[in-house]
Amino acid sequence: MSEQSAHKKYEFKRKLEQLKSKKGRGTELVSLYIPPDKQISDVVSQLKVEHGQASNIKSKVTRSNVQGALDSLLSRLKYLEEVPENGIIYFTGAVDVGANKTSMETTIIEPPQPIITYRYHCDSRFYLEPLESMLKETKTYGLLVLDRREATIGLLVGKRIESYRHLTSTVPGKQRKGGQSAQRFQQLRLIAIHDFYKKVGEAANEVFMSVDMNDLAGVLIGGPSPTKEEFDSGEYLHHELEKKKVGLFDVAYTDESGLSELVNAASERLYDIDLMEEKRAMERFFTELISESEKAAYGEENVRKNLEIGSVEVLLISEDLRAEKTVIGCSSCGYEKKYTMQLRAGEMTSQSSDSIGNCPECGSPLEIKEKVDIVDELSDLADQMGTEVKFISTEFEEGSQLMNAFGGLAAILRFSTGI
Repeated sequence: MSEQSAHKKYEFKRKLEQLKSKKGRGTELVSLYIPPDKQISDVVSQLKVEHGQASNIKSKVTRSNVQGALDSLLSRLKYLEEVPENGIIYFTGAVDVGANKTSMETTIIEPPQPIITYRYHCDSRFYLEPLESMLKETKTYGLLVLDRREATIGLLVGKRIESYRHLTSTVPGKQRKGGQSAQRFQQLRLIAIHDFYKKVGEAANEVFMSVDMNDLAGVLIGGPSPTKEEFDSGEYLHHELEKKKVGLFDVAYTDESGLSELVNAASERLYDIDLMEEKRAMERFFTELISESEKAAYGEENVRKNLEIGSVEVLLISEDLRAEKTVIGCSSCGYEKKYTMQLRAGEMTSQSSDSIGNCPECGSPLEIKEKVDIVDELSDLADQMGTEVKFISTEFEEGSQLMNAFGGLAAILRFSTGI
């Protein structure tokens, strides 16, 4: 994924989280999905009808808010000459902001994928399901690790490894029991191995073919030799899955941990998928972190200082990072203080100047002077310095460590700075 598209995906995800956190007091929030082939005049006509019908709402407050939202939409549509190629969505309504107050808000989104159907929706929450489905990763790989004792079957969905089935065999060990001829024992053992492979193939077929074949990018098979080669040559998978085999890979483990080992072993064959790009970036960061090169930095303060002097080669930002830098100050004496606040997904700071206290220098009321999104600020700074930016998912171990152990921000440096 390109740096620009990764940032757009991050922005899109963050905007949906913010919309999801908003609520109205009644059915006062309007969601309007306009597909690219819809005539604006038809939309305007329907909204006028909805406006008229809203006059029948019993609650005076709800009636006023719904009609206010529709008035806002109608005024905005006057300036829309044509619908964008992927369509356009308006979210408008009286949002509950606490303290028994509401605020009329409008958010406009041009989606990353085309809208298929027109929809007008009025509820206490904005209607987001079609947009949330656009965030779901569709590219999937089937994962199978096995030896003659056990097998584990899973899926790599986008950047997330999911384990679905674990099977154990009844294949006897190589040491035969007394009373059996060596030939008879070997025969029984080969039958048990075949039956186990057949059972594994049936389970794999069931898991892999539950995925849309258009989304199944490939099947990876891992295990020790000669087990994986025996399974492969036996054609135990469905013929449609046989066509999608990416390759056979050596792995030591055949339990759930073997699925991660398989993905890593296949990294060269999966070189261009987002997960592998992110894994390589994190592996490089960890290598620099434990080396004596001092070409790794983490935490907002250190990363920012290195960005400002142009020493950052790659800026690593967790997709789950939500943080704001706030500057508060006193207009009377010039006192100023900066601090960063980590937010939960979808959370917005709504702190007013009434709630931040008085100046410690002169006692006058403090005011919020500035509020900046940390990710936007550092991404812009990176662009100015020619720094590559990578957004890292938390859906794999190293990505989760970036968020939980390093505060969601890290950097690979061009040179040691001693900061």
